[in-house]
Amino acid sequence: MAQAPDYAYMARALQLAQLGLYTTDPNPRVGCVLVRDGELIGEGWHRRAGGPHAERHALAAAGERARGATAYVTLEPCAHHGRTPPCADALVEAGVARVVAAMTDPNPLVGGKGLRRLEEAGIDVEVGVLEVQARALNPGFIKRMTSGLPWVRCKLAMSLDGRTAMASGESQWITEQEARRDVQRLRARSSAILTGVLTVLADDPSLNVRLDPAQLSGVDDGQGVRQPVRVILDSSLRTPPGARMLKLPGQTVVLSADDHREHAAALEAAGARVVVLPKDGGGRVDLRSALEFLAGEEINEVLIEAGPTLSGAALAAGLVDELVVYVAPHLMGDGARGLLSLPGLARMRDRVPLEIRDLRLVGRDIRITASPPAA
Repeated sequence: MAQAPDYAYMARALQLAQLGLYTTDPNPRVGCVLVRDGELIGEGWHRRAGGPHAERHALAAAGERARGATAYVTLEPCAHHGRTPPCADALVEAGVARVVAAMTDPNPLVGGKGLRRLEEAGIDVEVGVLEVQARALNPGFIKRMTSGLPWVRCKLAMSLDGRTAMASGESQWITEQEARRDVQRLRARSSAILTGVLTVLADDPSLNVRLDPAQLSGVDDGQGVRQPVRVILDSSLRTPPGARMLKLPGQTVVLSADDHREHAAALEAAGARVVVLPKDGGGRVDLRSALEFLAGEEINEVLIEAGPTLSGAALAAGLVDELVVYVAPHLMGDGARGLLSLPGLARMRDRVPLEIRDLRLVGRDIRITASPPAA
């Protein structure tokens, strides 16, 4: 049974895992602490896919002192050969006496096999210490492994009266610099940023991370800031080959509903990857199919940065797990553009219920994090 020190050491392992927030994709964020006779003798976290896992960093730091120690890991040690050898084997070989895991691994390749490997080697195993906090670190990885869909976060910015742009379309800037910097951190943790072709045509956005490594905790290994995949939903391939994002470092994927080879060839020549997906009833790219495709590409967390039509459609389809809404302390008037396109809401009973998870000031703006109750 877990004791008070177990929670304290797991809390430290979770702090370490948090350092991988911007770098581990598509792998989960994992931290590990090794303790022997009440002394912390080694710790580590997973930094980047393809590199050593958290357990191996901690074992390297502990050396021979790992024999007889307790390992605190925020996720079940892996038991399969992926990009790196199994961590369960490394713990067995190091001679640890006990392993405390916050949660089992939702990856079907692991799914309890790592814990069984440890138990078969005579190691005492405890699971479930600070599991809620551990799961909160990896919502995308967990959802992709259990449902075949990524975690979808929709970012919105509005005035206090719920407006996103003036009637003319002018929208820069609704929020102030602190909130815009906070959005950059949302981008940095995301696997992909999803927008619609109408946003591309109207704003020609970059959709890249514009922060220095020093501004992101854990990005300190000289490899720079990881750029999320930029994804454009473009049913009839209207994305201009000269779009700004096609000239930037990183990958841009255009998801289309029609195979216009001439248009596709022009975009591919400009550096985009064009993928044709099934249509929905209106002839547009089917949103669920788009998300399933992205999950198949090992995309864990998707950040929607789009206009009211795409954002509203994703919410109405039940595909949004989390809304992050920045509210600026000013009024734009009833002639300005609204936040979301949600046709069919005629009565109070048609309202879309949300549960507020977090509410805080970011500079002078308010950041609301909310989700549908079922999310």
